[in-house]
Amino acid sequence: MGMFCYQCQETAKNEGCTVRGVCGKPDDAANLMDLLVYVLKGAAFAGKHAPEGKFEKEMGRFTFEALFSTITNANFDKARITSLIDEAIERRDALAKEADLPANLPDCVTWKPSSPEEYDSKGASVGVLNTEHEDIRSLRELLTYGLKGIAAYGDHAAVLGFEDESIYSFAKDALAAAAVSNDADELLGLVMKCGENAVNTMALLDKANTNTYGKPEPTKVDIGVRNNPGILISGHDLKDLQELLEQTEGTGVDVYTHSEMLPGHYYPAFKKYDHFAGNYGGSWWKQDKEFASFNGPILMTTNCIVPVKDDYRERIFTTGMAGYPGVKHVPNREAGKQKDFSEIIELAKTCNAPEEIETGSVTGGFAHDYVESIAGTVVDAVKAGAVKGFVVMAGCDGRHKTREHYTDVAKNLPEGFIILTAGCAKYRYNKLDLGEIGGIPRVLDAGQCNDSYSLAVTALKLKEAFGLEDINELPIYYDVAWYEQKAVTVLLALLALGVKNINLGPTLPAFLSPNVANIIVDKFELKPMDSVEGFVNSLSA
Repeated sequence: MGMFCYQCQETAKNEGCTVRGVCGKPDDAANLMDLLVYVLKGAAFAGKHAPEGKFEKEMGRFTFEALFSTITNANFDKARITSLIDEAIERRDALAKEADLPANLPDCVTWKPSSPEEYDSKGASVGVLNTEHEDIRSLRELLTYGLKGIAAYGDHAAVLGFEDESIYSFAKDALAAAAVSNDADELLGLVMKCGENAVNTMALLDKANTNTYGKPEPTKVDIGVRNNPGILISGHDLKDLQELLEQTEGTGVDVYTHSEMLPGHYYPAFKKYDHFAGNYGGSWWKQDKEFASFNGPILMTTNCIVPVKDDYRERIFTTGMAGYPGVKHVPNREAGKQKDFSEIIELAKTCNAPEEIETGSVTGGFAHDYVESIAGTVVDAVKAGAVKGFVVMAGCDGRHKTREHYTDVAKNLPEGFIILTAGCAKYRYNKLDLGEIGGIPRVLDAGQCNDSYSLAVTALKLKEAFGLEDINELPIYYDVAWYEQKAVTVLLALLALGVKNINLGPTLPAFLSPNVANIIVDKFELKPMDSVEGFVNSLSA
């Protein structure tokens, strides 16, 4: 078998991609990613036996960057993945020299390539199916995917100068266990700890974003276009957005956000830029058409890139941990300096203005600080019967027709219900006119999937405002969509907070074996996505 990958919701037949990823990832790139994770596990194993603090500093940061590069739709560039493998081996071996290692070492601690051809064959041999026992495999992968999401959130925080070595330490322990442990109880315990560390990591990122750019504010964002040439920025990285806005100021080039960068408009720090024009287009999976019609250059800052079309191949750039073969990559910033976006800006000046694909506006910026500020109003509205409850429809969007479920739920939402959302799932309903309840919009968008922590804090603040003992006593219902590994991390975070009765869809993860799925279902009452009618009726019950 050339590859096996089932880390995303769209995996083939909800079983696994074995020839080419549905995401577009070729088999050799998939194998290289498996090999990178394998070597990172070896480095973590060495780190567990090294002097205290050796892993948690430089190796912890590198591990998060490398894991981030293996998230779905992040990096398709085999040369860059190979370079990360080589660096991981070098760092692993340096750790091993300082470690008091046991006599019988796992292969992931000692393996080195003897030829360029060996990378692919080794990757094919150490992937998911290398673990034969179905339940152990399921737990190892669930833990690894949860770590990938933590790595993404942790990397965003680190870029802004916020790190927590205890999170790196947990990643070390978890990766080391994922490499060698066949103890289901140990692995399940680490999965639960992964949820706790997910909460801590998302809290760290929330602190990093708000301390750097201010607290998100309710904001109306234009979705039309102007007459100037523009640059379209997609992905999730706010530091890249900041530097692009600074470098384009006064150039006659406008900056538009795409998909998960929409919430950049909610931060006070970015509102001073007159050339911050608005948001262009919708969800990540529509980018092939929207990038073509935009006319100007596109900057992909993180995951969510799809196979690049010829229509815009010469206009798209990647940066950070994103990558695609044949696409120009903007290198990381040097210490004390910004990334250099000058080539993108000069190209933009030669391009036509974006083609208009829609008009109007969308409103968001309802993060936990805002909801906390109106908590009294919300409680009064619930007690008066004007607000009957909240539906958390956060998470990821995707291509499958089954995703229309979330639009249909929004259209059929019973009177008195408000949607709490974050992530690109909002594009299924954020342009519907659902109105308000007593001045409170019926769609409260907290921001990116990176801002999902805000929804957890909102629930906790409402629990406090209502004087409840259990978060599950709140009139909050969960109809959550997932696609990639950051959504797995968010799910584990919700479970760690004790949230039950989550409807997860469009399908339960393929990497959950029946036994592991049963454990989670029994403990947390996790459910597969209900029908629109069934879910809506449950709100009225």
